[in-house]
Amino acid sequence: MDWGYTNARIRGMKSRLLDHHTLDTLILQPDLESLLGELEKTPYREDIVAARGKYTGIPCIEHALRDNFTRTFRKILGFVRQEEAEQFITIFLHRWDVQNLKTILRGKNIHVTNEEILDCLVPVGELDEATLTELVRQQDVRAVIDLLATWRIPYAKPLTAGFPAFAKNGDLSVLECSLDQYYYRDALDTVKAPSANHAMIRNILAIEIDVLNLRTVLRMIHDQVSPEDAGPFLLEGGREFDAKKLDRLLRLHSGEEVLAALGTTQYRFLGTTQEPGIRTGKISVIERQLERFLVQKGVGLFRADPLSVASLIAYFWAKYNEITNIRIISRCKTADFPVEHLREELVYV
Repeated sequence: MDWGYTNARIRGMKSRLLDHHTLDTLILQPDLESLLGELEKTPYREDIVAARGKYTGIPCIEHALRDNFTRTFRKILGFVRQEEAEQFITIFLHRWDVQNLKTILRGKNIHVTNEEILDCLVPVGELDEATLTELVRQQDVRAVIDLLATWRIPYAKPLTAGFPAFAKNGDLSVLECSLDQYYYRDALDTVKAPSANHAMIRNILAIEIDVLNLRTVLRMIHDQVSPEDAGPFLLEGGREFDAKKLDRLLRLHSGEEVLAALGTTQYRFLGTTQEPGIRTGKISVIERQLERFLVQKGVGLFRADPLSVASLIAYFWAKYNEITNIRIISRCKTADFPVEHLREELVYV
């Protein structure tokens, strides 16, 4: 397999990612119009110009980012021919199928308009724009699931299984967790071969699962949910935490105790979190640290074997992080957020 060609193309695309200086320039813009003007000087120019013809402000930036993201990964799909690379891309794009389904279900659950839901979708996965549009046209959560089942789309199975619990208590997180559990189980089943590339993909997936489980544990303890009720919301397949370790964490009494229990794991850095934030129940600080850790793990694979799937994984994480940073900057511009605090919200890689 010609990994040299694939990684040469990926590294060429990496060179077009925004550097720290450009991000700082975006941060210093006084308002959204100035931010849009600066984005037109970057590789996002084509998408910004196209979006300006239909939208203004935040919607303009959101549509430009969505179109850029979709076009970028279609481009990658066009030149990647290695089986293991295609497997990873499929795993990554399925994540957007799951995210789009969550967005549709949330929209239907709170009765927002179809147009508002469609504006939030990123049709880059196997569920194309026409499929997503038809799902959005459905009347309610039940109808969305029924249509998925009619089309024999695999996501119907976990959603159908979780629907009785949702119907009973109206808690949409039951359905969202069902989708996550299905996604990670299917992803890990795809990369079972004893190859270095599959091991690399399994490892990053396992780290993702650990991060999601830690966030769930902290939220459940904060909300005083019993371990028995919290258990079904955890994911299998993590690297550091099996079911027994997660159960022990759930039986602790506070976020502080959870952080202390992580002292022998690679998540011990969370112990440096400012104590007042933990005591007041503000776990968002910890969640940002976990997100930063996950992004850095993914992007760090640029330093791994260049004749492997590493650069491809790293690029996906770098691009995801770049778009996330731009979204944070744009939203903070509408809230008169101090520049020094805005920098703290971003993940620099």
